[in-house]
Amino acid sequence: MAQSVTQALTSDWIDRNMRMYGVADIDEWKRSMRDCATYKSVGANMVIAGLMSDAQELMAHGDVERARKTLNIAKSVLFDVMDGEMVGCVADCS
Repeated sequence: MAQSVTQALTSDWIDRNMRMYGVADIDEWKRSMRDCATYKSVGANMVIAGLMSDAQELMAHGDVERARKTLNIAKSVLFDVMDGEMVGCVADCS
């Protein structure tokens, strides 16, 4: 049975997300991130810093591909902050 256009697009989207981010749905990953304690208490800037630290650790252990994907996630979150879709800093960040 042939795939519908929607299924093909969904499959292509998942493949793209897996190649770029290492997750099937980056938007779902970011929605889930909004529920984490770090985001709720200090904002996305600290989440981004944590992702960058994770990428450094991955590189230190030779896992450059996972580091690349982690940095892509950090950039996606950063772009959402820049676009006003996420809070970069909660309350008294200076």
